[in-house]
Order: sequence, then C-alpha cells, then structure tokens
Amino acid sequence: MFRASYTATTKFKYIAQTIAKLTDEAPFYATLDALEVRILSPDKTTLTIVKIPSIAFEEYEVDEEKFFVVSSDELNKIVKRGTRNDILIFELDEEKNQLKVIFRNKKTGIERSFIVETKPRTMEKIPEPQLELGVTARFVADDYKHIIRDLKIIGEEALFQYKDGKLYIMSHTQQKEYRGEFSEGNPLTYLSATVEQARAKYSVGLLETTLKPVQASKFVTVSFDTDKPIKIEFEVAEGGYIIYWIVPRVE
Repeated sequence: MFRASYTATTKFKYIAQTIAKLTDEAPFYATLDALEVRILSPDKTTLTIVKIPSIAFEEYEVDEEKFFVVSSDELNKIVKRGTRNDILIFELDEEKNQLKVIFRNKKTGIERSFIVETKPRTMEKIPEPQLELGVTARFVADDYKHIIRDLKIIGEEALFQYKDGKLYIMSHTQQKEYRGEFSEGNPLTYLSATVEQARAKYSVGLLETTLKPVQASKFVTVSFDTDKPIKIEFEVAEGGYIIYWIVPRVE
C-alpha cells in the first residue's frame, strides 16, 4: 500500500506542472525514504529528478517500494484544483490500478476526491549521475530566472566559466553579447570551488526548460565543471527538491 498527505498543496502545483511539461507519462517511485519522479528526455540530454523526502509529508505510509505511472496531464489538471486551504492526499489502489487524489480542507475537513488510472509499465529506475563537480553557486531564484532569459535573447549557447574566484556566464553571436560576472554576496548567496578553473558550454534552450520551478523556490544551486553535465537544483517546500542534469556541449 501507499498513502501520503502533503500540506504544501499550492507548491505541488508547480511540481505537477514541471512534470507535465517534460513527459506525457509520470513514473512515480514511492520508497521508504521518499516519493520520486525521474524523467530522461528522449534525446538523453536532460535528466530531471523530483524528490520529496518522506519526512516532508504529514503522513507517509508505504509497506515496500511502489512504482506507478500516471498521465502527467491528467495529474496536473487535478492538482490545479487544490487550494492553499487543502491538504493533498495520494492513495494508491493496486487492485483497481488507480491513484486516488484527495483534497481535504484544513478548516472544514470536507474532502474532494479524483481518480487517475495507473498505466501498466515495467519499472526502470534511471540512475542519477555520480559526479564530482568542482564549482557550486547558489542564486536567488529570481536572479537565476533573469540570467536565463537574458541568455535567451542573445544566442543558443551559454558558457559557464569559473576563474579567479568568480563565476562568469556568457553568450554571444555575431552582433550581440551577454556577460555576467558573479561572486559571493554579489549577487550569489554562496560560491565555492575545489578547482582553480572550470569551463563548460550548455544549450540555452535546455537551460530555459529549468525555469518552471522558479516560482516554487527561493534559491537555485548550480554545480558544474569542465566539460561535465551541469546540475541545477531547486529547493521546494517542506524539504523537497527538483534537480536537472544537462549534458554539456563539447567542442
């Protein structure tokens, strides 16, 4: 059995929207430690991981690891019906191949329930990359959003570079150029490096796909290294997070 209740219903809306934007079918993994979704893009350029630890839920019950797949569009439409006064509850009925989504009003206790059919799929959990990345920077979410949107109007490729204790993000075409210089406190809330220099290029289009969770997060942590995938992590309510791994463009 699997049952979980989550109080940050409005925050989960952004999670559901993020999943729906990435895939038609959402693969959920309910373990003793967390509820997860892992999505690898068809071209294998981006791995997205949504993880909400079990301690982030008001209630969390699972007798063994469960795997179920639902339509991400259907789930998104249902979750949109939740309000800030609702507790979001998931109940998996394996016999009926259904996921029940319940909204319980915190004040009145009134419940509204919806059913999403689960799809018969074989479990295949995509492993998360185990990489040491030499540079880590923490942005205010709005600052990160503006940087990516600035890059978008310049070109298709973004260069991330670390040297002399600063992070540089750049893009240029024949007639346009963007150059951002970032250090701890101006405006980064955190910057650390275990390497003297690092340099990697990434698709601006793929970076733009990471903007969906911005409204649900105060901070974004970005980690990269020379010609390695970039890791972009959003902190969401109640200890959950959304991580994007994006492959580099190697010359």
